[in-house]
Amino acid sequence: MTDLLTVTDLHHRFGDIRAVDGVSFSVRAGETLGLVGESGCGKSTTARLVTRLLAPTSGSIVFDGQEISRHSPRRLRGLRRDLQMIFQDPYASLNPRHPVGKILSAPFEIQKSAPSGGIQAEVASLMTRVGLDPAHHNRYPHEFSGGQRQRIGIARAIALRPKLIVCDEPVSALDVSIQAQIVNLLADLRDDFGMAYVFVAHDLAVVRHISDRVAVMYLGRIVELADSDSLYTSAAHPYTKALLSAIPVPDPTTRRERILLRGDAADASTANTGCRFRARCPLYRDGLTAQERDECDRAEPNLATKNDAHLVACHYPG
Repeated sequence: MTDLLTVTDLHHRFGDIRAVDGVSFSVRAGETLGLVGESGCGKSTTARLVTRLLAPTSGSIVFDGQEISRHSPRRLRGLRRDLQMIFQDPYASLNPRHPVGKILSAPFEIQKSAPSGGIQAEVASLMTRVGLDPAHHNRYPHEFSGGQRQRIGIARAIALRPKLIVCDEPVSALDVSIQAQIVNLLADLRDDFGMAYVFVAHDLAVVRHISDRVAVMYLGRIVELADSDSLYTSAAHPYTKALLSAIPVPDPTTRRERILLRGDAADASTANTGCRFRARCPLYRDGLTAQERDECDRAEPNLATKNDAHLVACHYPG
């Protein structure tokens, strides 16, 4: 299957801070790629680079056969039909001065697209599809709950039936009781319309529910990439194992050993030598010989194949 999105050696700096530092991945048509990691790891910056809300410092972004990393704003406008984004804060991403009907009609007006049944009928259909009452099209964003506002954001994103939607922490600002509803809605829309997702989150339990493959980021780089089942059952990177150990277990009779990460993260503003995770790595601290630790100090591990399509950036995976 042809890749819909291919990101190669992507970099972005904020001054001296290397927010994204050599990220590479691909997304196939209809696939969901989860992008996970702690706050500050660069996943949201990667999302904004992929959608070209930010211009990369260097690297390649090929979307639907086009190299878009250097597209001008004018050329990007036409691209928005097929490449959309759902934001973390549903209230901040909606214009508070516009009623929902105007917010949802904007994509058609901007792209000069005329639905066969008319824009008003399409807006009503969109609201129904995401679980909102079309009779409320004259209401303003502040008159809706957080979950309803996120449904408005989703309806706006799917209005033109894009090929790829980048979801930047779409449920992290919502109550836990609402999160499952939104994730299930996104999964249903993907199945109905054949869209692909890049699903950014820090909650690995949420990501597992919706993702076909998962990429784990640490300090601006991907340290593990595998299909969802393989990653959750056979994680190879010590950082991934620590993240997985923090997932709550709903069964009170089941005990899971929590892997605690001690130490401070490396400075993203300096040129790192060696593995950038080693200062917090339990394996480096307690499980390696002096000679093995020396290799971690000298050389940064590249993302390499562990088995089949399971990639990991660690000198001593597993």
